[in-house]
Amino acid sequence: MRSLYMPKLNDFFIQYMSNFKYPIGTFKCPENITSDHISNWISDIEQLPIKIKNLVSDFTEKQLETPYREGGWTARQVIHHIHDSHHNGYIRFKWAMTEEKPIIKAYNEQLWAELFDTKSAPIYLSLNMIKALHAKWVYFLRGLSDQDLKKEFIHPEGNVAISLGEDIGIYAWHGNHHLAHLQIIANLK
Repeated sequence: MRSLYMPKLNDFFIQYMSNFKYPIGTFKCPENITSDHISNWISDIEQLPIKIKNLVSDFTEKQLETPYREGGWTARQVIHHIHDSHHNGYIRFKWAMTEEKPIIKAYNEQLWAELFDTKSAPIYLSLNMIKALHAKWVYFLRGLSDQDLKKEFIHPEGNVAISLGEDIGIYAWHGNHHLAHLQIIANLK
């Protein structure tokens, strides 16, 4: 009799853990990216720094050292990761605008998250950099033409071509994805 319930328990556990790993789900790019998509995504990128700051400004040291899920990064690591990832993202946009379908440099996010600065540096260092980076990035994104949004780069993991329009959506999702992780920690109070 027990074996009849195990698949359901396993499915429940997988879904439960997935809710913590991907609390807003995974990114799904629309088949046809519209100007409304681009506008909304840029707005998300623009608002992310203040949303993060408002959420984590009162975090205690204990909260900063709390992972959002078992085996996940701490709040401190998530905040530093957002800067590292979005800094790399901004550079990828510049490459795509100045080179013909460049192959971008990937980086090992997990190893970067284990570096001493990511695990111990004060969060204000990355919060300040996220604020400045996003201000410049949003200015840049709002200046892209429809033709520019079609420019692509190649991601070496899978040799996948990604358009700048799609990448705006990916980074808007990425910011909200990690904001949700920080919200999980905030809710543990």
